[in-house]
Amino acid sequence: MPPESSYETCDTKDLVLLISNMLTELVRFNDAIPLKDGRLTRFHSRAPPGISIKDYLQRLTTHATLSPPILLSMVYYIDRLCALYPAFTISSLTVHRFLITSATVASKGLSDSFWTNSLYARVGGVSLKELALLELEFLWRVEWRIVPRPETLRDYYRSVVERSEGYRIQRDGGGSRAGSEKARSSGSESGGSESGGSLGCDGVMDRG
Repeated sequence: MPPESSYETCDTKDLVLLISNMLTELVRFNDAIPLKDGRLTRFHSRAPPGISIKDYLQRLTTHATLSPPILLSMVYYIDRLCALYPAFTISSLTVHRFLITSATVASKGLSDSFWTNSLYARVGGVSLKELALLELEFLWRVEWRIVPRPETLRDYYRSVVERSEGYRIQRDGGGSRAGSEKARSSGSESGGSESGGSLGCDGVMDRG
């Protein structure tokens, strides 16, 4: 695989920070848009949970052992779900249920071994029955296509890192060192994705 595939070795704490920052920005944008009648989905909560996006995502990552490919797949699912299910947007009322559902789905789709739904439900703070309903709804809405190609995850990795001020992909001598292409604090400017993706209002990467 190309050197860029070393997104798999990215420190999950860095990735959680970058993804949670992106999601917080997305929530702030979408919360400012009035909710239209009939636009509630199964992913909507009655009120925003008391835990922050960052703390919640870190909780899931720690206790459900989410790997970088799983975390990046969760970002990919935002675009896929928004494209196929226009009623869905990432907001303060949907983001937490989206995260636990996408973490459960991605773990099963990308990992040879994964936890039971009982653990995912307990870690995510939802009932086992509710998680099962969320998972089924999610799979139906994304047409059961839950395994992105490695090059797609690489593009999302670049986009998440390069749009974050103070972070860049570490390289050595014009190429990436094995296992070192990870998000690290730096003084470089953040730019657009090399793949042509950009932050979208209801997703993460808009592709032309």
